[in-house]
Order: sequence, then C-alpha cells, then structure tokens
Amino acid sequence: MRLATGLFLAMALSWPPARAHAQNFFDAFGQYEADSLRIYAVNIIHDPPQSWTGFGIYLGNGLVITAAHVVGSVARSKPSVRIADLDLRARAIKEGSYERVDLTLLSVDEEKLPVSLRLRRMPLCEGAPMVGEPVNVAVPEGTARSHIMSPLLLPGDYKTKFSTVIRDVATTGNSGSGVFRAGRKCLLGIMSRKIQTRPADAQSEPRDIAKYFVPASTIRAFIPPEYHF
Repeated sequence: MRLATGLFLAMALSWPPARAHAQNFFDAFGQYEADSLRIYAVNIIHDPPQSWTGFGIYLGNGLVITAAHVVGSVARSKPSVRIADLDLRARAIKEGSYERVDLTLLSVDEEKLPVSLRLRRMPLCEGAPMVGEPVNVAVPEGTARSHIMSPLLLPGDYKTKFSTVIRDVATTGNSGSGVFRAGRKCLLGIMSRKIQTRPADAQSEPRDIAKYFVPASTIRAFIPPEYHF
C-alpha cells in the first residue's frame, strides 16, 4: 500500500509526463476530442440581459446544470438558455445558493432542440477527481486544458472548504462552465468560483491561485431522483 501511494505521488509531482509517451495513466481509459464538448456548453441569459456571461452544461432530456449564482433567483432573472444558436426560456427544477450548494438545475423545452442534441446525454463522472488528473474545461466558445490541484496547496480554511480545485485560473472558463475528465467524456463538475490570496501589502491586487468546482458527486445528490437518467 505504501509503495502504491508513493508511486502515485511521484506521478502527480512529475506531471506532465515526457512527450515520448503518447498515453498516460489517466488518459488510458479512453480518448475524445476536447472540442466535442462545446456542443454541451451553453450560455445563461437574464431578462433583461446581464453585463457578464454566464455558462452552463446541457445534460440531456432538456436539463441544464449551472452555478446557482449565475442564475440568481429564477423568479427575478427570468433566465433563458442559449444553446445551438437558440434562446430557450428556462424554468427552475431546483435552485441552490452560492454559500451552500452553488448549483441550479434548469429545464428547457427539449422538443425545440435539434435532433442531434435531443439524442445526447452527458453522464456524471464516477469516482472522485485525483490530484494531477488532466481535465478539459468547456464553454461555448472553446475548451482549455487544466489539472486537478491538491487542496493542501490552498491557504488556511480553504483546504477543507474547497476540496475540488484546478489551477490555470486565467485560461479556463468562469462560473457555470463544465469541468470534464480528459480521459473519459463525463462531467466532473461545474465551475463555481476563483480562490484568491490577498498580499500583506494593502495596495497590491489579490492574486488568483485556483478555481473551485462543484464535484459530480454533489451534482448527483442535488438532482432530484425523478430527473436522473
């Protein structure tokens, strides 16, 4: 057991592997083109429209999962989902909150979607993310690669409060974007927030060190049983 743990830590610390190796431990499960994730990525639009862009992920069966703070109160924001060049009015299946469970599950009229989307399903990943594991982060405009970061590298109470984090803050999608396993096409989580440190010098700007995402296990527990598929 000690040997296996030591081997995994060595792999995580030496990431990425040498270029000569086409596959690695994580990617051995399967391959897909990261760009193929964009069809599942959506924009969340308020009425009237907000000044910033919110994201979400289409799960299938007309269901869209996003961060709760992207939508706010559905009664006030009256959200639409922009998907496949269509703006479809959304209704709330379940609303969370930023400080508790930062998730909201929306539903759109599946009959208005192209057939190519009606047939699609995005499964939630099984198993917890592993430190060093490569991931793809998707928004409608594109995808970006990142890696799972150890929460032990976070300051103070953040270590236990935010257990699923990625690095590469500047290049990856913001709130509501999807975090996907790189080796198997499944949703690992929904992006929730940036984590910052504040320098001792009060004049200096806060520094982004990581992004927290709500993990698939929490998403699975959040979705009402009658909407599981």
